[in-house]
Amino acid sequence: MNSAAQRSGFGTVLSLLWADKFATLAALFLLLLATTCLVGPSLVGDAASGINFAGRNAPPQFEKGFLYVLGGDNLGRSLLARIIVGAQTTIGVAVTAVATSVLIGALLGLVAGYRGGLVSDVIMRLTDMIMSFPSLLTALVVLYVLGPSVANLVIVLAITRIPVYLRTTRAEVMEARSRVFVTAAIAMGASPARVLFRHIVPIVLQTLLTIAAVDFAAVIITESGLSFLGLGIQAPDFTWGSMVATGRNYIASAWWLSFWPGLAITLTALSLNILASWLRIATDPQQRWRLEGGRKHG
Repeated sequence: MNSAAQRSGFGTVLSLLWADKFATLAALFLLLLATTCLVGPSLVGDAASGINFAGRNAPPQFEKGFLYVLGGDNLGRSLLARIIVGAQTTIGVAVTAVATSVLIGALLGLVAGYRGGLVSDVIMRLTDMIMSFPSLLTALVVLYVLGPSVANLVIVLAITRIPVYLRTTRAEVMEARSRVFVTAAIAMGASPARVLFRHIVPIVLQTLLTIAAVDFAAVIITESGLSFLGLGIQAPDFTWGSMVATGRNYIASAWWLSFWPGLAITLTALSLNILASWLRIATDPQQRWRLEGGRKHG
């Protein structure tokens, strides 16, 4: 019975997704990107790091094989291979940073929203301190002082985004506490942990997932900007942002060095924003009719 319900629920999600063709294309692109991150680096081998001076700044072509369909970089390395390998680092940093900020922000928001009082005030004042500094400026200062590395980059990106999830969770919890089924659970003697994780978290989770999808795109863009400024991932590791930074010196003679990784960043951010917009509508009972109506007429 549960299995049938799960299949029915999955089918409903797919039908709602199919009702929005742009969201469907975005989901397919992100699925392709995830697959590329998992299996792509093992398929391209050393093509992303092997230096080939004969292919320096090679234009997009088929004569040198499929790996050079997007051209070669300033050291003759396959741009396609480097975009595939760079995707793993770029997405890995973004996933880790967003997951960390969601986890910490949601937990603190649950405590602040449910407990209230002095505990909530202390948490909110710490949040105000973090938000008083521009996130990009904070990242620049911290990375300049501590040095650019994967760990420091993830920490900075996560810390600067914790307030978004904390404030959202706190507001959702305070609103959910006044609902009838939550009040009834408290009156029946349910423990705070049970009330939070059984009744309130499922409500908050839908909002957090929508925000995380948008924030995921913002983290990728921020990481790319920091790498472009030389404060992101350092060689021999690289991301799409550092590839764009490398190619800016050759923009007049070899535009493809910056164009392809820049296009990858743009398409990923655009797909995430489109999917986040669809998710917001699909999880809102008052707006879901827009997708269901499109499904009936499609």
